[in-house]
Amino acid sequence: MKQERWTVLKVLKWTTEYFREKEIENPRLEAEVLLAHLLGVDRVGLYLTHDKPIKEEELKAYREMIQRRTAWEPTAYILGYKEFWSLRFKVSPECLIPRPETEHLVEEALRIGGQLKPPLRMLEIGTGCGAVAIVLAKELKDTQIVATDISPHALALAQENARAQGVEEKIKFIHGDLFPSGEAPFCLIVSNPPYIPTEEILQLAPEVRDYEPLTALEGGEDGMRFFREIARGAADFLIEGGWLLLEMGKGQAPQVANTIEREGFTHIELVPDYAGVKRVVKAKRG
Repeated sequence: MKQERWTVLKVLKWTTEYFREKEIENPRLEAEVLLAHLLGVDRVGLYLTHDKPIKEEELKAYREMIQRRTAWEPTAYILGYKEFWSLRFKVSPECLIPRPETEHLVEEALRIGGQLKPPLRMLEIGTGCGAVAIVLAKELKDTQIVATDISPHALALAQENARAQGVEEKIKFIHGDLFPSGEAPFCLIVSNPPYIPTEEILQLAPEVRDYEPLTALEGGEDGMRFFREIARGAADFLIEGGWLLLEMGKGQAPQVANTIEREGFTHIELVPDYAGVKRVVKAKRG
């Protein structure tokens, strides 16, 4: 950008074209989101002030954001937050960025939770930034949630998000892998485990492969490692008739369903996302 009068609209047009040249998906949206964050307005606010000149210090900060994005750093890490379930969650490279498809996991958990008799006690395995546990805590009354994660840094972030959303007292965060020892049985176990096969990691988009934590992505040689481990251990942590809900990747539904069935679970149902991909499996302890 040259030293000249740069208005909001002019900056947006320049950035959109630059992002398009760099093959950034949704270039206009990306430009809007970054500039709106920098100026402290929403995207509509950008067009209400489209003729407003941008100060030199703002241009400098925006250039830095553009450089980070064209180096394939995820927008969520640049902003420091991600929207999920219409809530804002702080994120960092220590945790996986919440995905829209995970909202299907939340929907099913809320549907089941709403049919169970309170008080409810739930477990989330691999909480990351805490998005799923926090939404469940906010949406379901008389509910206590235990949330585990192997990363202490992710847990610290999840605790911060829980405080910001006013549900810190409803969630117990525990550092550890998979199931928490010494905890009472749960009526529901929910997880979005790592499920990408090892050989596919290098084929991921650079935003994911180079920036997000691989421990939250890699699911072993066949992508099924954590599904097997969770299925084996879940019954010991569920009440009779308790439910297990898992998010899974495209094409994994038959394997996951068979794995869960072999461990004695019943009432197995595969729930599709809006694209028709079987995204969530839910099953009942027999």
